[in-house]
Amino acid sequence: MLGPQGRSVAARNPRGAPVSGMAYVDSALAHMEQGGPPPFWRHFHWGLFDDPERDDDSPERYFAAAEAMTDHVIAAGEVRNGTRVLDVGCGFGGTLDRLRSRAPACRVAGLNIDERQLRWARRLLSEETGVAPPPFVAGDGCVLPVADGSLDHVLAVECVFHFPSRRAFFREAARALRPGGTLALSDFLMAPGALARVATTMAASAGLGDGAWYGYVAKPLTAPGYERLARSAGFEVVVDDDVTEATLPTYPALRRLARGDDEPEGLRTTDGVETLARAGDLQYHVLAFRRA
Repeated sequence: MLGPQGRSVAARNPRGAPVSGMAYVDSALAHMEQGGPPPFWRHFHWGLFDDPERDDDSPERYFAAAEAMTDHVIAAGEVRNGTRVLDVGCGFGGTLDRLRSRAPACRVAGLNIDERQLRWARRLLSEETGVAPPPFVAGDGCVLPVADGSLDHVLAVECVFHFPSRRAFFREAARALRPGGTLALSDFLMAPGALARVATTMAASAGLGDGAWYGYVAKPLTAPGYERLARSAGFEVVVDDDVTEATLPTYPALRRLARGDDEPEGLRTTDGVETLARAGDLQYHVLAFRRA
């Protein structure tokens, strides 16, 4: 799948400097280096809870919900066994591990700009599964190291807001996908009319915007904005699922984990994002697009 046009791209952040790590990633890596379990059982993203009203912020419940979010993105992309799949922003490999267990004939690879995460992904998947890990490649989501039309599916679970340009990523995904192939992702979207409130909170909360905790975070799009972006790159929207309510238990679970690691900046950032989410200004969507 990483064919003649495949190449490793030096990890750079949106401002052109080498990646030195975002605080939330650094915290997770330090925790793992000290012998702690991988965050969210390697599914390094928000959870999808089937009973969001239940009062339970336990890590075990969060881990299960994070895996459910992975399943939802894979299902939205209509990923079938035997297809060619690239997971962009693959983190610690949880999405590909889950996909291999459900569709073992898929030809899969992961891409991430942070080589440290890829080293852990290779280590975790080989140690826990006893089989060779899939290819994990250091590269830029806006310059995919794959040949034209070489993929059936591209996945991007909760990562595109870190990219220098969503537009460039969509164009690259369209180039890499065969006609009829799908791009499936999850992202934070902005409610119509919420720009001023979102911008104010992003500016005031540590780790939002271009802050330290989450690093570079691009301004959220609205759902109509995503549709326009997709059309401009040659995609049609096939799934747009607002799952905000089902993700809300993520916030108390994150606070519990952050307190355990004594991360006050992480707590402040989580509080700011939760305020936007509970007000309805910041939404969490699972989206899928089909290439024309």
